[in-house]
This record gives sequence, structure tokens and C-alpha cells, in this order.
Amino acid sequence: MTMSRFTRCLLAFVAGCTGICLATNAFAQNYRPTGFPNGTIPGQSPGYVQPGAPNNQPQYLQSVPGSYQAPAAPPTTNGAARPLIPVACNEPAPSQPNAGQPVARVADLSGMSSIHRALTDPTMVKPGEHPLMPALRWAKTGVEDIRKIKDYSATLVKRERVGNTLMDHEYMFIKVRHQPFSVYMYFLAPEAKKGRECIYIEGANNGLMWGHPNGMQNKLIGTLSLKPTGPIAMQDNRYPITQLGMLKLTERLIEVAEQDVKYGECEVKVLPGAKINDRVCTCIQVVHPVPRQNFIFNMARIFVDDELNVPVRYEAYDWPKDSGGQPVLTEEYTYLNLKLNNGFTDADWDIKNPNYQFK
Repeated sequence: MTMSRFTRCLLAFVAGCTGICLATNAFAQNYRPTGFPNGTIPGQSPGYVQPGAPNNQPQYLQSVPGSYQAPAAPPTTNGAARPLIPVACNEPAPSQPNAGQPVARVADLSGMSSIHRALTDPTMVKPGEHPLMPALRWAKTGVEDIRKIKDYSATLVKRERVGNTLMDHEYMFIKVRHQPFSVYMYFLAPEAKKGRECIYIEGANNGLMWGHPNGMQNKLIGTLSLKPTGPIAMQDNRYPITQLGMLKLTERLIEVAEQDVKYGECEVKVLPGAKINDRVCTCIQVVHPVPRQNFIFNMARIFVDDELNVPVRYEAYDWPKDSGGQPVLTEEYTYLNLKLNNGFTDADWDIKNPNYQFK
């Protein structure tokens, strides 16, 4: 194999082996992502079905007049097409050609979640303060609770705009540990990336991540050590694997909010009753209507699981390209089938784990 061919294989392998910041979706919604390939998850006992794998009788939302349907994901390996994403919303949502982003439906709630109360209760919101302050206070309290989570697993659905290109949705089964910070990632879809794996452990392997391609390339190339922020690992990604997860996302949101509260031109809406795979969430929508050097987005939406009190979807938009146009999606991350404190061990981040395919 020549060096140029070797490099091409590396670039093909890492086309998505990193990046991700996380969590949440468009304003109050009932979001059902496309299906996932059937199979078992590496590192799990036989018969354990991948999170998100379609059951025999998948449930779909009833169609709603005026609803938008995202493009279907590629078919599964057995040829069965994945379901579309039915969506509906109670107010205009940003749209763009072929974006495929889900929007939202608001549900009536008889009670008020702890996060909704923290953001809207008059006894907790100070008169005249910056509209972002209630969310910032919640985030600073919530980040400490997230740090107490030892580990978690989830199906991560990721979509990013890299350069001028809005990439396709990617689906990954992940395991995350906070101490030491560790990530295991197994690609579920699209088909071209299915079977790729990567592992990163903070302070190990000289700061490098382990990864391998799928299919025949894995047999030819095997396991590689890559710099997480290097050009190969960052190809088609906005963020390195070192920034993946709910904790990293929340810490970043706090940094951004601490800067934003120094300025005006900020509109905040709290939208309760959002649903992501039937889990009730509260959505925080932040809008900077006028492009300024101080702001990094036109609009962002953070979805917080009402029961778990953690962010499970995040999406951000740039300002419209044309006057009167719609905001432009830059990134979205959704954590599905979230399971906390699984009792994972070092073996879950060991490339010698016999259930993994590192060579």
C-alpha cells in the first residue's frame, strides 16, 4: 500500500470519529429520530439490543396539518427504510432546504418541573435582571449535579455544518465516564461508517485517541493512534472528541452565557412540554436578533430532561444569509436512551476488550 493510499484510508475512517458537543432539540416538540440498525452493542451480553433499535411495531406520531417531515435516513442493512421524523409546532420554526431538523409541539402540563420553576417562578427570578440570568443560575447548579454522574451510555444523534456543507445525521452508541474523562464510540449509521470505533481516555496514550475504520479497511489498517485535534480526526467535525458529552456541553454553555449577560439584545423563551422520544423536557430558546461580534449564534435551543435535569439536546443557528431569510442550522446534538451510572469499568475503555473490533 502506498503512502497516498494509506492516507486516503485514514481520511475515510475518521470522517466522523470525533467531534460533538451534545444534547437537546427545537422548541417544545415531540421528536422521534429515524431508526437504527439492528444488532448488538459491543461490550454488551448477547441479545442486548442496541438503544434505538426499532421494535417490531414502532410507534409513530399522528400526522398534523402543516407538519414538516424530515428526509428519510438511509435504509438499514436489511433493506428496510427508516421512519421519517414527523413534526409539528405551535409557532414558526426556522427551516431550510433539506435541513431535516425536527421542530416542536407544545404539550399542556398540569405541574411545573424544577427547571421550569427555576426559570420562571417570580420568587426565583429577580426583577430587572438580564433575561439569561435564570438559565445561567440553573446551569451553574446543574453542572455540579452532572459532575456527580459517574458514567452514562446513550445513542448520540449528531448533525453539523462544516464549512458551507450541512452534513448528514450520524448515529453513535457512546459510553462516557467523567473520572478520568473517557469516551467510547461505536458508529451505528450511516452505513458507510457503521462499525467504526474509537476510544479516548484523558491522560492516556500520550493524549491520543484510538480508532479503527470499518470493513476491509480495518483488516488492512487496524487500530491507529490519532491526535484528537489533528486534521485527520477533525475532518467533517466541528469539535474534537475531547469536547463530547453533557458535562462538556453544559460547561461551554455557561462560558457563553457569562459573556452574553454582559450585553443586551437577547430574547429568552422557556417552553415547557417538549418531548424527545416521549420523555418530557423543558426547552430554553435564546435569540440574538442582531448580528454582533459579541455573539456566536443567532438562536440556540437547549432541551433539559425534566426528570433527569440534564441537557439532552442542543441546536444552534447562524443569522440568515439574506434579509427576511430563515436562520441557518450550524449544529445539533441529541442524546437518546440515556442511562446513568451503569457501573462501567476500565474494560469499557480498553482496546483489548474482546467485544470490540480494535486490531
